[in-house]
Parts: sequence; C-alpha cells; structure tokens
Amino acid sequence: MTKKLFGTDGVRGVANTYPMTTEIAMQLGRAAAHIFKKHNGRRHRIVIGKDTRLSGYMIENALASGICSMGVDVVLVGPLPTPGIAFLTASLRAAAGVVISASHNPYQDNGIKFFSNNGFKLPDALEIEIESLLDDSRLDALRPTAAEVGKAVRLDDAVGRYIVFLKHTFPKQLDLNGLKIVLDCAHGAAYKVAPAVLRELGAEVITIGVTPDGMNINAGCGSLYPEVMAAAVREHQADLGIALDGDADRVIFVDEHGREVDGDHIMAICATDLLERGELARKTLVSTVMSNMGLDIAMRKAGGKMIRTAVGDRYVVEEMRQGGYSLGGEQSGHMIFLDHNTTGDGTLSALQVLAIIQRSGKRLSELAQVMTALPQILLNVRVAERKDLGDVPEVSRVIKAVESELGKNGRVLIRYSGTEPLLRIMLEGPEQRRIEELANDIAAAVVQHLGGHREGK
Repeated sequence: MTKKLFGTDGVRGVANTYPMTTEIAMQLGRAAAHIFKKHNGRRHRIVIGKDTRLSGYMIENALASGICSMGVDVVLVGPLPTPGIAFLTASLRAAAGVVISASHNPYQDNGIKFFSNNGFKLPDALEIEIESLLDDSRLDALRPTAAEVGKAVRLDDAVGRYIVFLKHTFPKQLDLNGLKIVLDCAHGAAYKVAPAVLRELGAEVITIGVTPDGMNINAGCGSLYPEVMAAAVREHQADLGIALDGDADRVIFVDEHGREVDGDHIMAICATDLLERGELARKTLVSTVMSNMGLDIAMRKAGGKMIRTAVGDRYVVEEMRQGGYSLGGEQSGHMIFLDHNTTGDGTLSALQVLAIIQRSGKRLSELAQVMTALPQILLNVRVAERKDLGDVPEVSRVIKAVESELGKNGRVLIRYSGTEPLLRIMLEGPEQRRIEELANDIAAAVVQHLGGHREGK
C-alpha cells in the first residue's frame, strides 16, 4: 500500500478543504490514537501543538475529539515550534505528538504531522497504517464509554519548559552579551520562545514578525523573505540576523553586512567546528541531494565527509539514526543536531552558530568563508499534472542535453515537491549565466509539454 494523504511532511492542504478538513482531522485522531495504544493496555496521552494560523483552532479541536473518542488523553500546548512538540512528547513520556502546521506555507494552508513517543517523525509504514484505518468501520466497535473516554488538558508552562531546554543546549561557559541580533519569527510559532531565549542569554534583540494575528504568518517575513531581516541588520548595524519559518524548524541567517548565509554554509560552519573539536560523529555530515557541491569540498578539506539523502529532513534523520551520525540538514535551513533534539530546530540551530561566534570571536561573514558555493540556480514550475519525465520525450531530450554539457563540472537535479504541485529544477555549474540559460531551457520545455507556469522564489 502507498500513502495517499501523507506527503514528505505529514498531511497538508488548504484548510477546510480536502484533505485538511475537520472530518479528516477527527478520523486521523481516531486512527492514530488506536494505533498508539493498541500494544499497551495502560492509559495513554498525546501532545497536540500548533503554529499561529487561524485554522489551527478548528483542526486542534477536531483532532482532540477524535483522540479522546478512542480513550486516549490529550495534552494541548497551544502555539509552539514543531521541535518543541517533539521535545515535549519525549519529555512527558507521551504516546505521540501531533503538530498542526503548514510550515512556510501561507496562512490559508495547514497540515498535520505526527511524532512517535521518542520524538522522531513517524516512518512511512506507520503513516500507511494510520491511513488504512481512516474509513475502517472496525474502530466504531472500539469506542470506549463512561470513565474510559479520554480527556483533554492544557499544559500552561509548555513555552517555559521549551525555553529552559533550548538554553541548556548553549554552552554554560558562554553568553550572548555584546551581540546585537535581528530576529524575524515570521509571526509564527516561535514568536514568544525565540526572543526570550536570546534575551535571557544576554543578547540585544531587535524583533520582526512577533505579532501574529492568525493570517500574517510567513507574510512577507521570516525565512522566505530574508531581505526584510537583512535591511533591519543594516539599519540597526547589528552583528547578524536570524529568520525562522512559520513552525520554526528551520533558520536562515544574514551576516553583519546583510548578506544571506544559507543552510549549506551554516552546516559547513557547524560541521567543521565539530570536526576541529573532535565532536562530529564518524566525521560525517548528512545532507540532501539539494546541497551545493561546495559543501562536499569544504568537508573533504576539513578531514570529514558528506553523505546525501533524498530531499526531506525526515530522510536526513533516518540516515543519521541508521549510521550513527550527529549532524545533518538541508540547504533550506533545516538542521538536526541529534545530540540535542530529534528533529530540525531553528532556534537551537541558531544557538549552536552563536556559540561558535562567541567562542571563536569571529564574525559570521568570516566563518562563512569555510565554504565556497558553486554557482547554482533553482527554478520552480507549477505543473498542471505530475508526469514521469521519462515518459515525456520532449522534456527528457532537453534534460539529457544539459547533463551532457555540464558533465562532471556540474549537476542537474529535477524533482517534484512533496507538498505542492511544483517541479523543482536545480542546476550547478562553473558559470552562473550559462546554468541560468540551461535551467530556463528545461523550464520552458516543462511548461510547453506538461502545462503550468514558472514561479518566482
């Protein structure tokens, strides 16, 4: 059986339309509750958190109703970063955790993703099992009654618990005194947590995107729009800028000049620092096929190596757990420090970078020089239908011609998004102008033969 609802990061769509309806949410709650408790007769509880979207309220209530209807208790924590839910799920010894969020998507979208009791995202097999129960009438016969029905409670100090956890990931002998930081929380789930952590550690913090209204999440701010943070860094003559996305599981930086420092450079900074201190497990960094070839080169120069996975932080984490690695991430800003947390954590990642800055006494711009990126271009085409490109000869011929021209001096990576009807076209090569021309050739062929249109960033 293959997954129909679950994508690379849970179930996602426009809120109040299929599959992000209250009916589906309630069914997901029922199915998940049954699966998480069936192997143990004791009473269970499931943690539910969300970001700041308006639709989070209705989905939260539907999920909680479905879970309670199967005799499982619910712990509601309100708006909290995705990695905060992972942390609390493990800390509270809960059976599972649920996050209601569509990450970096606009406010009208929403999503549901699950964490197992150890704080890791569910494997594909368990998501398939949940899907298989959505329309299974057998669950109707298992409805508990009377005192066996689940109850829902609110955890009022969830934000405080997560703040304490984050601060403990920062070296005790260091602080952030003397640093002026611009912080953009995208009007999202970290709007309380991230400013508090940085200020309590001693930083002067200039905040952006900390007044959510349910509809402004990711709107012209956050990690999708680092130029807003960059302008503020220049205006306030700050030391650096930090931008999170809506659920705060990823982070993008700008240096003191307002220049973007992407996830690849941040991974290079962190990995080479850990290598120097003998703390990078198996001297290996795990990233995805989207990471720039310059990251491979930087790791080799530092005496380490890099392993690539399919796109998606869940696949990075799976490789890390299987291979015993401690650091992994994505160019988009997802970074996983398995010594600290089980999933990508934007605020935690920022703290690790800030610790390197304070320990080394170097500016972020100087640290970023550890890696030189090869010229890269990424284009998105919103397609009318998803087709195997191998079955579209007109597109295949263009792709093969581009691959032949670049040879060993570059890369061509073309893949469909796991969450949107987008075809992503990525090229790397020795000369920026030429790879842009080649990428445009591929995009034009896709639009002509698959339908759809080119998108911006």
